[in-house]
Amino acid sequence: MRIVIVGATGNVGTALLRRLRRESGAELVGVARRLPGPDAGEPYDGVEWHSCDVGAPDAVEKLAGAFAGARAVVHLAWQIQPSHDQRTLHRTNVGGSRAVFEATVRAGVPALVYASSVGTYAPGPKDHPVSENWPATGVETSSYSRDKAEVEALLDGVRRERPELRVVRLRPGLTFQRDAGTEICRYFIGPLAPVGLLRYGRIPLVPTHRRLRMQAVHADDAANAYARAVLGDAHGAFNVAADPVLTPELLARHFHGWTVPVAIPVLRAAAALTWRARLQPVDTGWVDLALNAPLMSSERAERELDWTPKVDSVAALRELFEGMSDRTGTTSPPMSADPTLPGRPTALLKARLPGHRNPY
Repeated sequence: MRIVIVGATGNVGTALLRRLRRESGAELVGVARRLPGPDAGEPYDGVEWHSCDVGAPDAVEKLAGAFAGARAVVHLAWQIQPSHDQRTLHRTNVGGSRAVFEATVRAGVPALVYASSVGTYAPGPKDHPVSENWPATGVETSSYSRDKAEVEALLDGVRRERPELRVVRLRPGLTFQRDAGTEICRYFIGPLAPVGLLRYGRIPLVPTHRRLRMQAVHADDAANAYARAVLGDAHGAFNVAADPVLTPELLARHFHGWTVPVAIPVLRAAAALTWRARLQPVDTGWVDLALNAPLMSSERAERELDWTPKVDSVAALRELFEGMSDRTGTTSPPMSADPTLPGRPTALLKARLPGHRNPY
């Protein structure tokens, strides 16, 4: 049984490799733009690796060759940065997804599992969870959400044109693990934030607003859902999130901080000013997504995938914070903690000096 994972070196890809190597006995194929080194170690060794930029003009041909003979393709690849270059992000995320879908059909693969997100949903409620039937049309002011919704629309077209293809889309909440500490710092926080304070399990001040309510899942639990989707016979969309819902009050209680009420215009202005100054990598679209993404019900995944999270959302977040404070990573390029590599914390600090390009 041959399983191909596109984006196998990232947060969820690494966890999925661990899960499939441990239990499935499958022949694993990893596709990534930047490959692990020959001495990468677990879980990257023993994998058949293919280097491919999914947004490149020749991507379909390369991917179809890697997909040949596969039982399933899992599409996890998604680019978060550089946030100031929307054209590059769209090229990779939407154009690259189109290439993965086309190559899957061309290679005759019978199953496609796509990593969607809570971000694909239209604005929704924060006081009760929604099912997979909630409109997947995105939050208009978030480029991440728009791209996720556009890719889901592409996938709808594939499903209509190729009814014989088993299509599964998973929509997880925020996905955390210790090894993703450096990667998440780089993508969402930047090198200037005092993440060392997290070493003491404290968040001194927690901004609070009634719509700042989010869901999370541990990467290993998300990987379990992907593995069940690959190895089973499920079709359709599945929400994937653990309890409890992460609220500012809950975070303040667990991490020994104080809540500070903040108005939405202040949150958006702070994000906009610091992003434009390239002090941190998150634009206002991420604020809008956090405020508008609905809470999700995972009942369908529990019922049809027999999926139950083993790690609650607070424990997953605590593990991530430990990884962030310790600058934890893996040997794969996206998750590496090596400060000498381009895009790593030390390199990002240099990017603020004259003569260095700022990646934000």
